[in-house]
Amino acid sequence: MSTLDKINILKSSMAKDVIGQDKLIERLLLVLLSDGNILLESVPGLAKTRTIKALAKQLDCALSRIQFTPDLLPSDITGTEIYQPETKEKFVFQKGPIFSNLILADEINRAPAKVQSALLEAMEERQVSVAGSTYKMDALFMVMATQNPVEQEGTYPLPEAQMDRFLMHVTIDYPTAASELLIMRLNRRELFGTHDKLEKLSVDVIFKAREEIAGIEISEAMERYIVDIVSATRSPKNYNETLAGWIEYGASPRGTIALDRASRTQAWMQGNAFVTPDDVRSVVHDCLRHRLILSYEANAEGITTDTVIDEILREVAVLA
Repeated sequence: MSTLDKINILKSSMAKDVIGQDKLIERLLLVLLSDGNILLESVPGLAKTRTIKALAKQLDCALSRIQFTPDLLPSDITGTEIYQPETKEKFVFQKGPIFSNLILADEINRAPAKVQSALLEAMEERQVSVAGSTYKMDALFMVMATQNPVEQEGTYPLPEAQMDRFLMHVTIDYPTAASELLIMRLNRRELFGTHDKLEKLSVDVIFKAREEIAGIEISEAMERYIVDIVSATRSPKNYNETLAGWIEYGASPRGTIALDRASRTQAWMQGNAFVTPDDVRSVVHDCLRHRLILSYEANAEGITTDTVIDEILREVAVLA
């Protein structure tokens, strides 16, 4: 059985636990295979927490859930040194919940920036520095942060520097009526039924998939297409005045890197050996949505970042 077949079986198994959110499952796996972090945005109750729990249940790895609240401290995430006089070194570092494989940062925007920034080093450098010492994270590590776009009372907007660390920003919508009927029936079965013991997928499959993804070919034309899309967010005047009036700040080079990694992973998940324009277009919204800062005029007109990206895709051509 190929590595892709194993990943597809994992995706199918998760879909049995999380009904009506196929996009969420696909994006979660894509980010995991791309060795990145993901920010999910939706109203409460759309299976964000359930999805990452379903992934942890199917995968042989550890899951930590951190509930972000206004009184949370950075040490509650990273850990702290505990004084133990009976030991030789006196102070012993007690690891926090960040030292896990899958991290669910629930309602991340409910904690102040100082606490949110405690995630930055772990997300970017895959390490935590406490009291002059550096502690490495496990090889398999992903942060899945969630936020509620509706209820803004008592929340703290994520700093742009932290937003840029997320490979993808995925928005989730309500399931269809047919899916919701199946959700209701699944919940009823779970309340009164029994669960089969699952054979967990080894994390070695994830590492093997990453090796295969690194071998996905990307032509110079596709590289130029990715660079041109990101450049259009910084120099929109080169395309049209309407686009220039919508964008205040464009994407950083991290946006280019994210688009490259996500496109190659998308191609691999589709069973292709090389990246196509469709692979790039299928991931570009989730890769750039959180990296654009719109102008006051755009916000006043109700223009969204998705609208801006749609316009960029219409303007930027694939050059042979």
